[in-house]
Amino acid sequence: MPLISNFYGILIYLYKELGSHHNIPHFHIKYNEYEASMTLDGTIIDGNIPNKQLKLVQAWAEIHYDELIACWYSYNNDGEILKIKGLE
Repeated sequence: MPLISNFYGILIYLYKELGSHHNIPHFHIKYNEYEASMTLDGTIIDGNIPNKQLKLVQAWAEIHYDELIACWYSYNNDGEILKIKGLE
């Protein structure tokens, strides 16, 4: 589970399912005891995180949307990890 970004205590990961592909491009978020999965356009598909952190992650995903797409396909097609800058 490669870490692709982190900011304000929020960790952003990509997971690879062995033997299959995810149905929809998404990433995983960890913040303290919270975990969630989010589509590249900022929609939570599983889990939850506090609203303040949710808004930060959604802003980050919007700013870095093109990089997220490149990161998703690079990792799932080639296994290459691309890092994405966090919020400052």
